[in-house]
Amino acid sequence: MANRLADATSPYLQQHKDNPVDWWQWSPEAFEEARRRDVPVLISVGYAACHWCHVMAHESFEHEGVAALVNELTVPVKVDREERPDVDAVYMTATQAMTGQGGWPMTVFATPDGEPFYCGTYFPRDAFQRLVHAVSDAWRTQRDAVLQQSAAVVDAIRQVAAKPPAGPMHEGVLDAAAQSLVKAYDKEHGGFGGAPKFPPHMNLLFLLRHYQRTHDDEVLGIVRYTAERMARGGMYDQLAGGFARYSVDETWTVPHFEKMLYDNALLLRTYVQLDRIAGGGTARRVAGEVADFLRRDLHDGHGFISALDADTDGVEGLTYVWTPKQIDEVLGEIDGAWARYLLEVTADGTFEHGASVLQLPEDPINLERWLDIKRRLLEARDTRPQPSRDGKIVAAWNGLAITALIEFGQVYGDQQAVQLAVDTARYLAETHLVDGRLRRVSRDGVAGAPAGVLEDYGAVAEAFCAVHQATGDGEWLTLAGRLLDVALERFADPAGGFFDTADDAEQLVSRPADVTDNATPSGLSAIAAALVAYSALTADVAKREAAERALATVAMVAATHGRFTGYACAVGEALLSGPYEIAIATQDRHDPLVTAAWWHAPPGAVVVAGPPDTPGVPLLESRMLRDGRPTAYICRGFVCDAPVTELEDLVSGLG
Repeated sequence: MANRLADATSPYLQQHKDNPVDWWQWSPEAFEEARRRDVPVLISVGYAACHWCHVMAHESFEHEGVAALVNELTVPVKVDREERPDVDAVYMTATQAMTGQGGWPMTVFATPDGEPFYCGTYFPRDAFQRLVHAVSDAWRTQRDAVLQQSAAVVDAIRQVAAKPPAGPMHEGVLDAAAQSLVKAYDKEHGGFGGAPKFPPHMNLLFLLRHYQRTHDDEVLGIVRYTAERMARGGMYDQLAGGFARYSVDETWTVPHFEKMLYDNALLLRTYVQLDRIAGGGTARRVAGEVADFLRRDLHDGHGFISALDADTDGVEGLTYVWTPKQIDEVLGEIDGAWARYLLEVTADGTFEHGASVLQLPEDPINLERWLDIKRRLLEARDTRPQPSRDGKIVAAWNGLAITALIEFGQVYGDQQAVQLAVDTARYLAETHLVDGRLRRVSRDGVAGAPAGVLEDYGAVAEAFCAVHQATGDGEWLTLAGRLLDVALERFADPAGGFFDTADDAEQLVSRPADVTDNATPSGLSAIAAALVAYSALTADVAKREAAERALATVAMVAATHGRFTGYACAVGEALLSGPYEIAIATQDRHDPLVTAAWWHAPPGAVVVAGPPDTPGVPLLESRMLRDGRPTAYICRGFVCDAPVTELEDLVSGLG
C-alpha cells in the first residue's frame, strides 16, 4: 500500500501516515481514482490538536478490519482543516445543512465529483462500519437517489453562501451590534452564551473600541469582568501562561486543553487594549504572560507554530492537572497546603479521577511566595510528558501574532517583542510569499503547496502595516500594498464583498465566501482591517472605499448578530473614528510622544515615528520638527490639527 501522506506538510496528515487506511491527500488524483473504481469518496477532516479526531483515529482508522472495509468500498481522503480552510468551509456548510450541527472530526461521503451526499462528525467504530456498508450499498443500488441527495446538498451550500443584503456599517449598526452582545452576556460568569464557552476575543476588542467612542460603562464592565474571569479560571494556564481553546463549562473552570496560536494572539491584543484603555485588574500581568508563552512555547525560530495538543500520550490534560498529593510532593506539607488553597486543588477535584485544573480566584498577598511556588510547580510539570506540537506555520495566524506583539511591544516598550514580530514578518515575506502570492502554510522553513486564502492576505497585510508603524521601514508598507492589490484583483466579488478563495484557485463544489467571524476573523473582516490600516498610512482613498464596501456586506448581519461579527465591527469602529493618523517627527523612535501615542490611540489609529521625510513613510512627508523638538501631527480623515510638542497636548488631541 502506497504511503501517500509521507511527504505531507501537515502534522495532522503525518499523524495518519502509518494508518492501515490507504489515505490520499486532497488532490484531483484521488477523485479520479474514485471515478476509475466507481466508489464514493470518504473525506475525513480534522486537525492535529483535535481530541476527538485522535479518538476516532484510534478506534477506527488504526483498526485493520475497519481499514480494510474503508479501502475496499471508498477512496479515503484525509484533510487538515487548518491547511485547507476552503475545503473545510465547503464541507462544514454541507454538514451543518444536513445535520444541523458541525465539528471535528468531520466525516463526509461524496461523489467522485466531490459533491457530498452524507455528512456527520464523530462516529464510534461499530456505527462507522455500519455507515460505510450502508453508503456503499446505497451507491451501488440506489445511485439515482444518492445523486439527487448530493445535488440537493450542493444547492443548500450555495444558498447558504448567498450574501445578505448590503448596507453601510454606520453608527446605528455598531450600536445595535453592541446591544446584541449586552443581551447575550452571562452576568454571573462573564462571556456570552452557555457551555461550551469560547474566549470571545474579537467581541471584546470590538466592545473596547465601542467604549472608546461611547464611554458606555456597561460595555466596559462586560469586558473587564469577562477578561478577569477567563484569566482566573482553568482555561488559563496559571503556571506557564497562555489560554486553552475553550472551557467545557460555563464557569471557565475545565478547559479543552489544546492551546491555539490564534486564540492567544487575539487574547494578547485584548488584554493589552483593556489595560491601556481602562487599566486595573489583571490585564497587564496576563498580557505579559501570554506574550512570554508565545515567545517561549510557540516560536520555532522561523515563525509561530499552530498549536499544542489537547492530549499527552493519548490522555487529555495529563500534563496540566494536579492532585493534592502531587502538589504536596513538589512543595512539601506547608507550602503545599497554601498552594492547594490558593489554586483550588481539592480532594474531590475539578477534573477526572480526583485531579484538579489550577485556578487563581484572587492574587495572593504574599506575591514573592506565590512566584516561588509557581516556579517550583512549573519546573515539576516540565518533567512530565508534554503535549504534541502542531509544527506547521499558518500565514494568517502568524499575521495575528505579529500584530499582537507589535501592539504589546509598542505599548509596554518591549523591543524584544517587536523584534520577534519583525523577524517573523521577515520569515513570512521570504518563505510564504512566492511569486507575489501567499502560501497558506510552511513547516521547518519550507513553504507548503496550499495557496493562501483571503484571511491569509488580510491578516498578513495588517501585520505588515503594523511592522511598518513599529519600524518606520517603507518596505513593509510596500509589501502590504501588494498583498492588498492581489486580494482586490483575485478575491473581490464584482457583486460586492470578497470570496475566501482566489479566482484562479482550485474550483470546489461551491466557492466559499463567509462574512461571519468564527475562531479567527473572517477573510472579509481581516482584509477590511488591512485595507483600513493601509489607507490611513498612505491616504489611499480607493483602499478605504474597498473596506467600506466589504463591511457593507456584513452590516445587516452585525446589527442583529454581534457575536459572529466582532472583528468586522471593530473595523467599523475604526472607520467611524477616522481612523486617526498620528505622525511623530523625531530622531528618537522611543520618544515619550511615541509611547503616549500608542497608549492613547483612538480605535484603529495608526502611529508612525521617525525623522522628517523618511523615505517610504508617507505620513512623515513634510513633517518637520518644531524648534528642534519632537513634534506630533494628529490627523483624522486626512484633515490635520496643528502640530504639538507637549505630551499633554498630544494626549488631549487624541480625545
